Amino acid sequence: MHRNALDLHHYERMMPPGGDQEPRTFDDVQAKVGKRLDDVAKILAGALVTVAGVMTALGLTSDVVFVALNNDSWPIFVAALSAILAIVCSIVALLIHPTRRGNVWETVVLGLGVIFYMTALSVAVVGAAQAASGNGRPTLLNVKLEGPASDRRLSFDVHADGVDRWASVNVYVTVIDAKMVDLPNMPDFYNVSLRPDDKGDIDHRASMSLSAPQNAWGVEIYASTAGGNEDCESRSPHGPTCALVQFS
Repeated sequence: MHRNALDLHHYERMMPPGGDQEPRTFDDVQAKVGKRLDDVAKILAGALVTVAGVMTALGLTSDVVFVALNNDSWPIFVAALSAILAIVCSIVALLIHPTRRGNVWETVVLGLGVIFYMTALSVAVVGAAQAASGNGRPTLLNVKLEGPASDRRLSFDVHADGVDRWASVNVYVTVIDAKMVDLPNMPDFYNVSLRPDDKGDIDHRASMSLSAPQNAWGVEIYASTAGGNEDCESRSPHGPTCALVQFS
């Protein structure tokens, strides 16, 4: 009787905490490990929703998404692709049978899924910040040249968003000849440097009287971020905006 009591005491010491609830066979152990891996896989299954939530929280609304995609915003494509790959890894992991070898493969697949998941989140932050903040390029709107030759009036609007607070947008109006070249020794008709508001936006309306000097074909309106590309034909996203208006 005493020996049986010692054996029972020894058995209880060898049992892990919560021994009555722990699996007692190798297959049970593998099944429990597989269940925990499946829980990770279910988390990765929501990668696309999580990435979309991060982008929305950073100000990437639906209308901005279409603009960003049209401008070939690569971070959005990379974030979406990485999120999809994370979901694929989670589905594959859930389909693996919880055996010893299966758990090893599931761990490898989930490792890849976590890498894709973290990549998607990281790139989503970059993409949302890039797309939602604009690029600071100014736009010329409502350009009009009205009135008779003796009393012409030029008017236009300048708009820009995503302008850095320390930056500015310079606007010039110059007279050009038929070869689209500035007339020599002719000062600018209009010259202004615009600063953005606290949101990084610029909205400016210009209106001025305009008399045509000799040999003048028209005027060129030039709006550019200070220090940016000055070529009107440049394909750079930070290039200037130009408008040509011919005298009638």
